[in-house]
Amino acid sequence: MENKMFCYQCQETAGCKGCTVRGVCGKTADVAAMQDLLVYVTKGLSAVTTALRAEGKEVSAQVNHLVTVNLFTTITNANFDKDAIKDRVTKTLAVKKDLLGSLASENGLPQAALWNGSEDEYETKAALVGVLATENEDIRSLRELITYGVKGLAAYTKHANALLEDDPETDAFIQKALAKTLDDSLTVDDLVALTLETGKYGVNGMALLDKANTQAYGNPEVTKVDIGVRSNPGILISGHDLRDLEMLLDQTQGTGVDVYTHSEMLPAHYYPKFKKYSNFAGNYGNAWWKQGEEFEKFNGPILMTTNCIIPPKDSYKDRLYTTGAVGYPGCKHIDGEYGQVKDFSEIIEQAKKCPAPTELEKGEIVGGFAHEQVFALADKVVDAVKSGAIRKFIVMAGCDGRAKSRSYYTEFAQKLPKDTVILTAGCAKYKYNKLPLGDIGGIPRVLDAGQCNDCYSLALIALKLKEVFGLDDINDLPIVFNIAWYEQKAVIVLLALLYLGVKNIHLGPTLPAFLSPNVANVLVENFGIAGMGTVDEDLKLFGLD
Repeated sequence: MENKMFCYQCQETAGCKGCTVRGVCGKTADVAAMQDLLVYVTKGLSAVTTALRAEGKEVSAQVNHLVTVNLFTTITNANFDKDAIKDRVTKTLAVKKDLLGSLASENGLPQAALWNGSEDEYETKAALVGVLATENEDIRSLRELITYGVKGLAAYTKHANALLEDDPETDAFIQKALAKTLDDSLTVDDLVALTLETGKYGVNGMALLDKANTQAYGNPEVTKVDIGVRSNPGILISGHDLRDLEMLLDQTQGTGVDVYTHSEMLPAHYYPKFKKYSNFAGNYGNAWWKQGEEFEKFNGPILMTTNCIIPPKDSYKDRLYTTGAVGYPGCKHIDGEYGQVKDFSEIIEQAKKCPAPTELEKGEIVGGFAHEQVFALADKVVDAVKSGAIRKFIVMAGCDGRAKSRSYYTEFAQKLPKDTVILTAGCAKYKYNKLPLGDIGGIPRVLDAGQCNDCYSLALIALKLKEVFGLDDINDLPIVFNIAWYEQKAVIVLLALLYLGVKNIHLGPTLPAFLSPNVANVLVENFGIAGMGTVDEDLKLFGLD
């Protein structure tokens, strides 16, 4: 049967309402349907694991990892391979069936926990279990907000898992929250409370990943990153997974092949451990959405380690490899379980036969201002605030995207008064990280903490400043939040900030389509969430005109 698509999980959803024919991301209706089914069976599995825990029984790390990778697979721009998604549905059903046999009672389990259809039933079932299966608009809105937040949280824990760090408590919450989105007895108030609890575990998940990254690679430090090219052939690595980068750098040593980062991989250059690799060349290009042009010009193979892939052009599709939760039909996928060393030899051999990258630009960009580095500069920063040299910090973290309205963030950065400092993390920085914005007494006016995964650093910096200035309320700090969002990892960052008590966050370039009017009003009234105005209006609103 024909699947009727409905997807509104990302900022670029059609008309800010929902993609109904084909995703703006390039996702087709049949892929969208299979992703809906994967979310559904993952919720069913989560209901079973939650029931097992209620009976005092353990759930293995392998099952926890299955849940997180399933969720990561359905994040925007991660996996376009219908067959790979179907395989995950089949595996999830098999695991769920096995765990059902361990339950003392199946009473009270939702239908998703009990459904175990065959593959020829997948498409029929998928058409019945998508977003619109929940009829009440406000319940649907909150269920999706929680689901998208949990997807973002799963992405963070997946990266930590790749470095062999686990938090069973966070895994249990992810599964409990998914199970509760199937519970028709929960009220709007119940789901609002669960939304804030999701933010609490978002903080935990980001802390786990920060611990995993810094234990493995050291604390990020201020670093100048070359944005030009060398004369050797190269491999371009994109996405977010630092463990994949480490394995690639190990395997390219002595081969004559250089490794370049792209988009959200840029902050890898800030970690001390990666600086030992002489063939770790620099950063190539900009944010994810420009990859069509930039991948074409890179000339060598590209490794996509996480979401942020767009449908590739034929000119470079045979050079595009995927790994982890990522997939695209016709592109070679590199497998490897946690703790295993992936084999990147095929990519390296192809790279040796390719020309060196075509130069896009020259110069350097500076980053590495994660929490420990900023704490080391704390006295200097505090003195600058007390003297009036720094009037305000503007958190401009988040995601970049294709919408023309996102030029707002470039103009906003350019028009900021010279006594302000931008705190950033995520690929939103590409809207302004190459602008000549200068410094304040040696403190750069753009402090890049890293990937969207590293927004935890910005929260820690804010909490540290609150402590240093002896304030009772984080909202009394000279900090304003003007955040760009695109996909589900930005949702968990938002929920984490709300849990930490941050108010008056501006979110753009549009408010999420999945927020019903009533749910949006709750966020406005309780937390002061607001949308984007014009640059001049918002500068005035923030007291920066």
